[in-house]
Amino acid sequence: MASTSVVLDKQHSTTDISAPKQNRFALVSLTTLFFMWGFITCLNDILIPHLKAIFDLTYTQSMLVQFCFFGAYFIVSLPAGQLVKKVGYQKGIVAGLVVAALGCLMFYPAASMHSYAMFLSALFVLASGITILQVSANPYVTLLGPTESASSRLTMTQAFNSLGTTVAPYLGGLFILNEAVHSMATEPSADSVKVPYLVLTAALLILAAIFAWLKLPHIASAETEEDEVVSGSAWQYRHLVLGALGIFVYVGAEVSIGSFLINFFGEANIAGLEESEAAKYLTYYWGGAMVGRFIGAAVMQKIDAGKTLAFNAFFAVVLVTIAMLTSGSLAMWAILLVGLCNSIMFPTIFSLALNSLGKHTSQGAGILCLAIVGGAIIPLLQGVLADIIGVQLSFILPVLCYIYIVAYGVIGSKPSAVTLKEQA
Repeated sequence: MASTSVVLDKQHSTTDISAPKQNRFALVSLTTLFFMWGFITCLNDILIPHLKAIFDLTYTQSMLVQFCFFGAYFIVSLPAGQLVKKVGYQKGIVAGLVVAALGCLMFYPAASMHSYAMFLSALFVLASGITILQVSANPYVTLLGPTESASSRLTMTQAFNSLGTTVAPYLGGLFILNEAVHSMATEPSADSVKVPYLVLTAALLILAAIFAWLKLPHIASAETEEDEVVSGSAWQYRHLVLGALGIFVYVGAEVSIGSFLINFFGEANIAGLEESEAAKYLTYYWGGAMVGRFIGAAVMQKIDAGKTLAFNAFFAVVLVTIAMLTSGSLAMWAILLVGLCNSIMFPTIFSLALNSLGKHTSQGAGILCLAIVGGAIIPLLQGVLADIIGVQLSFILPVLCYIYIVAYGVIGSKPSAVTLKEQA
């Protein structure tokens, strides 16, 4: 076994992360994945009103779309981490693409059967594939180069994820909702989702074939060999556990604010906008995250990632507080600017939490993706608050989330002395 390990180490050393050109090629290839899962995830915002109308659902029933989607992160993340630990990052990416393609393909029979339960099943399978992609691709990006610039690299690739979330609502509205309007004039039908999701199925399978063929660099320091026993667990790293809580509150705050924006802009003391008009302003919220990630990727080449995270979270606290305590255009634009502050938070928390995990990196990535379930829980809690104290004051919950992120950036993200000693 020892001789086998030596041979494998030599093989790794020839393809490890020492070649900048090879790393750049890998990063460019990975941006397509980030764009694709951002695009698919944001299509849920189109599906919710579409399926609600077709199946005559209540708001609670229609929100099962998000619960099934984010529920997959909670259920699949840890098994996905074990899968990636066993087969490696590249094969994990291919597996995620194939599973996601299967989920997209299931939309066709769901539409033909006119079954909401089948749609929810398809969404769960689709989200399971995206979870495997997240567990594979996010840590892989952080490891493709120096530790000091890991947050910058992940922020840049996440910017293409934001590009997907910006483009998806427009294309989804064009190809799904517009077609649905014509079909609803005769008889309620879900057929408008068939062609778009068949196209997505084909695109994901093509990407799977490309990534199976590509020669991506191996990262020996983070991969385990067959029969290799790795002592300890990712749970022993304090900065990872605190980072998982950071991912939980960040995703929860981001999704929660986005979910309440239209209702918030409809308040008489804010803007009094109709839903169709208020929806147009969502572009500024999600578009701000995209712009901020491109800026943040450059900034974090020069400035410490933890300090940048704390800076952004602090201003998010200020902006949300202004939105809570003021009215009119000031409150409206303050909450929209939070999107710009959100920009670097997910990739920065993710990369800081994975710092110095070594062979526990894939397990750590699974734990962090598990924490994305905050996107299902925190909006629900804010909904309860909104029923009790009103929409505007309910934003106190995101304020508390951002306060925690400030603390994580300043203190919690630092690996302990014990962790650093183990990695030495």
